[in-house]
Amino acid sequence: MKTPPEVREAFGLAKKVRQKAHAPYSKFKVGAALIGKSGKIYQGCNIENASYGGGVCAERVAILKAVSEGETEFTDIVVVTDAKDPAFPCALCLQVMAEFFESDTTIWVADTKKICSENTFLALLPKPFGPKQLNEAKK
Repeated sequence: MKTPPEVREAFGLAKKVRQKAHAPYSKFKVGAALIGKSGKIYQGCNIENASYGGGVCAERVAILKAVSEGETEFTDIVVVTDAKDPAFPCALCLQVMAEFFESDTTIWVADTKKICSENTFLALLPKPFGPKQLNEAKK
């Protein structure tokens, strides 16, 4: 797997931001670095809450930061955990990605030492529900 330089940079940033995760309940720290089509990288870490449903995953934090700054098109996201088998984005994160990612947006899954997996968004969520379906339903 050949990793582009911008993805290697994002990997380093995701590892670093992972250390800022607020995970006092699960102890499962996640870092994410999202690459916008502009080339800018947006970082996010998971933020848990005592009311468990109030927690937000690292991937969604990065996406929300990017969108709040005006970026809505993305090329790649790198997700880093320290799990023995690196964790893929959860279903809720994939649903949020469906709003903004193209089918070929790359999702890189990594542990703290290396990138372990390269996947397209469509491979992880082959039948997404998103703006296209809403627009088609209104016809």
